[in-house]
Formats: sequence, structure tokens, C-alpha cells
Amino acid sequence: MDMQGILARQKAAHLRDGAPTAEQRIDRIDRCIGLLVDHRAQIEEAVNQDFGSRSREATAFTDIAGSIGPLKHARDNLRAWMKTEKRKTTPAILGLFGAKAEVRYQPKGVVGVISPWNFPVNLTFAPLAGILAAGNRAMIKPSEYTPATSELMKTMFGKVFSEEEIAVVTGGPDVGEAFAHLAFDHLIFTGATSIARHVMRAAAENLVPLTLELGGKSPVILGKSADLGVAAARVMNGKTLNAGQICLAPDYVLAPQESLEGFVEAARASVAKMFPTIKDNPDYTSIVAQRHYERITGYVEDARAKGARIVELKPEGEDLTQQEHRKIAPTLILEPTDDMKVMQEEIFGPVLPVKSYRSVDEAIAYVNGRDRPLGLYYFGDDPAEREKVLSSTTPGGVTVNDVIMHVAQEELPFGGIGPAGMGSYHGHDGFKEFSHKKAVYTQIKKDIGPLQALRPPYGAGIRKMLAAQVKR
Repeated sequence: MDMQGILARQKAAHLRDGAPTAEQRIDRIDRCIGLLVDHRAQIEEAVNQDFGSRSREATAFTDIAGSIGPLKHARDNLRAWMKTEKRKTTPAILGLFGAKAEVRYQPKGVVGVISPWNFPVNLTFAPLAGILAAGNRAMIKPSEYTPATSELMKTMFGKVFSEEEIAVVTGGPDVGEAFAHLAFDHLIFTGATSIARHVMRAAAENLVPLTLELGGKSPVILGKSADLGVAAARVMNGKTLNAGQICLAPDYVLAPQESLEGFVEAARASVAKMFPTIKDNPDYTSIVAQRHYERITGYVEDARAKGARIVELKPEGEDLTQQEHRKIAPTLILEPTDDMKVMQEEIFGPVLPVKSYRSVDEAIAYVNGRDRPLGLYYFGDDPAEREKVLSSTTPGGVTVNDVIMHVAQEELPFGGIGPAGMGSYHGHDGFKEFSHKKAVYTQIKKDIGPLQALRPPYGAGIRKMLAAQVKR
């Protein structure tokens, strides 16, 4: 596929047509919503095919409804977001004479979207909410790990969008690499930190502005006041949703020493309630590919070999070694050590290390001794302790007394910091991320004395002005 040609045509169309009206932006968003509603069954089937086993309800919840919500929010608010924003003039006296300062939100042009395999539809359509609300066109490169879904999306977009509006490019790593080298007006990449380094290098060649949505090891801090039953149910729900293949999945738990065994038992009970069986349960998602299956099981075996206690949360006697799909039971790794691979790399699977601590300061120090995570989760009812955790750590975002859910709040920015990403989107923050914030200053018509004093020949006027400004 001629990606350069598509980009050139989209850029030319952007210059030819100018910034789209609110009505045109709403129409594009409505077309996206229509695609999701009309193709629900096909999307559910394609995602299930790509994963080997993923429930239709999970896909409808995360990928379909989880995309329609952001699109509707953008559609219903973009008129307000598009309004010119008035700012104060400095010095303020110029405003009294008629000078004006304002910010106009202008489409950047063509935005590239590199979307991942774990939520292939949501992480394509949700960014489009901000991209289209801001008036941009888009080129999309979905993941080769979910080929059925990627081809379906290509067909879907082709039905209702011209290639000048939204184009989908499919293919393997070579296509992805070439895509990242294109001179977009903005590029958003969602995926692994290791791949993001290559994407950032490629974008640097054309000085393309970037939004990177990555991941990392998002910790759970259980406070001493946490309700272990509620905490375990919510943590294990987050860890088993999509079999833990979520950038925001809880990656490890820090529990008070006296609560560790209680958490283990509460986790066991919550998993048994959600999944009475694992092997043939359509509600339990498979690992997307064999190499990821081997990577995750390798973490468990490495931890076992290095002395960790391994607790598999599955029915007695259920053998997962012989199965049609790549299912891994929820697995706790108790008191892991830092030399274990499971504590060094993002897990992206249903494996959860649980490490004890003696004081919350120790837990905070452990989190801060590692790369800043995309998410952090605190459970507890102690306001002082909660505030200490919030003020002393720097994750991308936080959910208190649950996991992952801050990502679903359209009024909150979503993004990481450092190895967890850069930039943020969702809601109004997404509109601003994909817009050029154009500063406009309009000078007063009358050429008054203070303005004349700024021009040579310099004299008493400018010296008086400088004396007033250059002081403490």
C-alpha cells in the first residue's frame, strides 16, 4: 500500500477543505458510532477468533461500549471545546486601549494512530474521539497480532469514510516501522515501552509530535485499613479482565505483612466466584499468542525456581496443560524478589506478585525506586495514609479503592509519564492534545506613547519603562 501517497492526499485535502465545521466533525464521529453499533456481532466474532477465546460480553463491554462512550462524549461537547479562548493581555493596560489576546484551537492535520492488540477496537476508536473532534484526518495502523479484527476494521472504515478522511493500513512489523517514519502532523502510539523507543526515534526524523500510551508495572498498595474482601475482588477482577492483558492491569500488590495471607484467601474466594472453571469457560480470556503464553509461563517458572511460593487460583484437578486455547489460571507469586523476571518486566497476563511491607513508607519507597507506572491503586479508609501515597508517588493516574477505572472517566486526562508514556488524551484533554493551540495577539490601533517608546531612537520613555520592570 502506498502510505506516502495516502498521507499526501490527506494533507492536500486538509489544506483544500480547511478546518471542518462542528457539523462535519459530529458527522464523522456519528459514522464511527454507527460502525460500532452495526458491526457489533462481527467485532465480537473477530476478536474471539484472534484471541482463541474471549467472551462476547467482554468485547462488547471493553471494545464496543468502551468506544461509543468516548465518541458520544466528544460529539456532545466539541462545540464548546472549539470556542476561541480569551486570555488577558500583559501588560494589562494595553487591554484597556483595545489590545486582545486569545487562543484558537486549530486542527493539526493528519494524525497517525498505531493501535495495539489487547483492545484492538477500543484503542483505535477511543483516540479517534479526540482526533475527529479536533478536526483532523487519520491514518490507522492496527496490530498484526489481531489480523481478523484489523482486516474487519479496514473494511468497516472503508464503507463510510473516504481514504482522504480515515485510512487503515494493515501489515506486519515492516509496515509498522514504515508507518512510524511518516511525516504525520501528530502520532499516537499505544503499546510496549520497548517498541515506543523505536517509534520515538522514527518520529524524531520528521519532528512529529507524539502521544505515547505505554504501561509499566502498576502497583496496588493495600493500606492497613483496606477491606480485604472488597480489595481482592476488585484487584482480581482487574487482573483477570482480558486475562490481565491490559496496560493498566494491577501488576503487583504491596500488602501489610499481617494482611498477606488474608489477601491470598480473599483472592482465592473472589476468583472461585467469578470463574468456577477456567479451562472451558468462555468468560475467561486466552493469551493472544503462543510467544506471550510462553513469556508469562516463563515468569512463573523463573519465580518458582528462585524460591517464590506459587498459588494457582483454579479448581482442584483442572488440568490446563492440555487445552485447545492458551489459557493461564490466575496465579499469585508470593514474596517475590527483585531478581525474578516477574518483578522486572510488565507482566501483561493473569499473574500477580504479592509482596509484604512493614510500613507504608516502605511501600512508597519501593514504588518510587522503580520506573514511574501508568497507574497506581490504593485501597484503604485512612485519609492521611491515602494522601501520603497520592502526594509521594508519580504515576500517570490513580484509582482509589478500585483498579483501572480512572481510564473510563472522560473528564480526566489519561496518560503516563516517562517509561509509562507522554502526553494525555480522553475528553477535553484529547481535543487539546490533537489540536494546535494557536496564540493570537491583536495590537491596539492607536500608536500611543508607550508603544512608540519601544522603537529607536531610545530615550527617557524606554528607560522609565525598564526601571519599572527590572526590579524585585
